[in-house]
Amino acid sequence: MRNIFLKILKPSVYQVKFLLLVLCGLFFLLGFLDYFKPIEKFLSSEDLSFRIGTVKFSVYLFLKHVLTISILLWLARLISSFGENRIKKLKKIRAGNKALFAKIIQLAIYFFAFLIGLDVLGVDLTSFAIFSGAIGIGIGLGLQNVASNFISGLILLFEKSIEDGDIVELSDGTMGTIKQTSARYTLIEAYDGKEIMVPNEDFVTSRVTNWTYSHAKGRIQIDIGVAYHSDLEHVHQLLLEAAREHPRCSPDPAPNCFLKEFGDSSVNFSLLFWVDDVIAGRFEPRHDVLFAIWRKFRDHDIEIPFPQCDLTIKNTQQLISNR
Repeated sequence: MRNIFLKILKPSVYQVKFLLLVLCGLFFLLGFLDYFKPIEKFLSSEDLSFRIGTVKFSVYLFLKHVLTISILLWLARLISSFGENRIKKLKKIRAGNKALFAKIIQLAIYFFAFLIGLDVLGVDLTSFAIFSGAIGIGIGLGLQNVASNFISGLILLFEKSIEDGDIVELSDGTMGTIKQTSARYTLIEAYDGKEIMVPNEDFVTSRVTNWTYSHAKGRIQIDIGVAYHSDLEHVHQLLLEAAREHPRCSPDPAPNCFLKEFGDSSVNFSLLFWVDDVIAGRFEPRHDVLFAIWRKFRDHDIEIPFPQCDLTIKNTQQLISNR
């Protein structure tokens, strides 16, 4: 009994939405049956109205317009959210196609809500033909960036060049995982947890590196030097063993190790190996392989040199005499 009482006092979100939907239906039904005629007559009286030229404005018209627009926008948002949630639950459709379908449904719902709102408010739709040129100029001048980002978002969804879950790197160094592609921006979650909203236009007009565009593999490179007195063939073998022994090292392509150069104080090698899933991270495999190399070099007495400087002192006798 107590649980039922608590549910009544704290209704869920779905219960609140259902109640509002019922109230909206009741509101339109009562209006259709002319139950609001006395209220309309009172709010449209001369005492609660004013005129600008031949156009009459009243409290009733103001409340009617505000309520109608608010209810239509709320219903459009409710239907759009419901459709988007249903599309996200589909398992046989790729994430990019889901976002594209959700965006098309959202645009269609808001467009029809806009037309229905104009019709309910009594606006003649043919009059918009007169203002179409002015609206186009307004979008071209005042909303240029907004329109550009919106069109760029549609291009990204159609091309599928980036999708949710991809790891991308922008030309300014921004790097992270794609979380969401919206009408105006694309949400990137960086590795330190911060969320970056990047305008869609940047993905179309700038250079973008997609680490997981066609596959999730990633290559890791480790450069390391050994002393000149080391057995270079043995070093080559130990480096390959350190990479092959790691569980995330991919057998195809197999690890490679190259003698890079004869440096000033060391013989430098370059170890290259691949991981199958770069989304799971590259720092951990690199960390583990470096520790494995360190242990193997320690067990086989292989020295990792560091730069050293020899200091030659001239005229030592003069230094001693001055002292």
